[in-house]
Amino acid sequence: MAQQQWYKGAVIYQVYPRSFQDTNGDGIGDLKGIISRIDYIKSLGVDAIWISPFFKSPMKDFGYDISDYRDIDPLFGDLNDFDELIAQAHQRDIKIIIDQVLSHTSDQHQWFLDSREDKTNDKSDWYVWADSKPDGTQPNNWLSIFGGPAWQWEPRRGQYYLHNFLTEQPDLNFHNPDVRKAVLDNVEFWLKKGVDGFRLDAINFCYHDAQLRDNPAKPPEKRQGRGFSEDNPYAFQYHHYNNTQPENISFMQDIRALLNKYPGTVSLGEISSEDSLATMAEYTSGGDKLHMGYSFELLTNDYSSEYIRTTVKTLEQRMTEGWPCWAFSNHDVERVASRWSSDSSINPAQCKMLTALLASLRGSVCMYQGEELGLGEASVAFEDLQDPYGITFWPNFKGRDGCRTPMPWHNNDCEQAGFSTVKPWLPVDQNHKHQAVNEQENDRDSILNAFRHFMAWRKEQAVLLEGDIEFIDTKEPILAFYRHFAGQTILCVFNLAQEPASLNIEHTNVVPHVELQHHNGAIDNHTLTLPGFGCFYAAVS
Repeated sequence: MAQQQWYKGAVIYQVYPRSFQDTNGDGIGDLKGIISRIDYIKSLGVDAIWISPFFKSPMKDFGYDISDYRDIDPLFGDLNDFDELIAQAHQRDIKIIIDQVLSHTSDQHQWFLDSREDKTNDKSDWYVWADSKPDGTQPNNWLSIFGGPAWQWEPRRGQYYLHNFLTEQPDLNFHNPDVRKAVLDNVEFWLKKGVDGFRLDAINFCYHDAQLRDNPAKPPEKRQGRGFSEDNPYAFQYHHYNNTQPENISFMQDIRALLNKYPGTVSLGEISSEDSLATMAEYTSGGDKLHMGYSFELLTNDYSSEYIRTTVKTLEQRMTEGWPCWAFSNHDVERVASRWSSDSSINPAQCKMLTALLASLRGSVCMYQGEELGLGEASVAFEDLQDPYGITFWPNFKGRDGCRTPMPWHNNDCEQAGFSTVKPWLPVDQNHKHQAVNEQENDRDSILNAFRHFMAWRKEQAVLLEGDIEFIDTKEPILAFYRHFAGQTILCVFNLAQEPASLNIEHTNVVPHVELQHHNGAIDNHTLTLPGFGCFYAAVS
């Protein structure tokens, strides 16, 4: 049972393979690059690696537009490389989680090439097709998150097809049972390969409203979202009908039933809905759907203790059966070291504190590559942009390239920081070179070594891995909570600001964890004083 529950409290390290390590000199990271750095990943004390898509793809959305779900794109290697990666990771007791992009394919997938030909072929209803309105306009008012209508005209059929994302990412029709079966067969292909789990991209987008009803308008004061900005037309409507449909629940159950045939494998669903916390709770309830839910709720600009406390408490109240997973950074949002910085500069103490805070919440943790180094958002010039999302919305929104630039391994490699021997697909940020792995390895007080030290300590604290969480009402900028497990209680306190802050400690039986490097608060007469970005952990008996 312990092996099957390995994901509870796990630290999952996200690798964006294009930008991790290039081994064949084409400027793009690859699977052999991950293998070459597997001992580094092991040194971080993480439990699993989540690898962003490496499947065959035209790369219009950098792998999230898949043209063959059962093969590796030559940019990243081949199936033998993947088998070797699985073997090397498992030798080191590291699990492998891979992305699965189930709601849509590439427009170059053979299914779509067949489906678009006419209305009578055997794949004709594998995608979401609809007739135009009498005046030739789109079937309804649904919008793409990447800008403009969510419908594209296809002259071969004389119909529109749905794409919630890029035009080149047509949505599959999950109302067709043959589609569900084919998709699950593709998932099982990788289970047979030995993967330990799946991060399910945009999993609440699989089903659409079969009646194609218009989404209602959203008033300006409520135009906010996760993963898109307020000036994106996508924020102008409630997305009641183009995603998060009731039928999706039974598909979650199908996924879980499949995973149950492979004990120890897990599912982590990425959820972005009108109420993501409610959907996370729903999709992880009952023990027969997803193992974990993951949302954008802490990938926002709001860095107040009130927001973090309210977000986590709300999920705790709703998710009474499932298991949460939290992240501060990923490949879709500005890096947290910049996003939550008061002046956009990188503060090592803040980076160390944020790692401790994230890994102290109840749930599992996703850490994005470079987060352990304290990397900030890279500055990418318009002429170097690759992300179509950023190109469309420039300059108000600069896209996702700033968090996707190459990993800096060596500062003494002046050009590419040890990532590649040639010009990489995105430029190496000059500021990142000063934070390169080799710079931080030998610095006892570096962000990297603080990350390792904390993760090693955390592994020994069952109360942090599995315990309940109980928040303390505190004033800004203090965030504080208890974790309870098996008769043990730990008090966790964090100062989210650069200036010192204090908190009244009611307990007299508080024993600080002096062995923890992050213990940098002092108690005097029931008052805990924390330096800027300080952390405090204590056993409460």
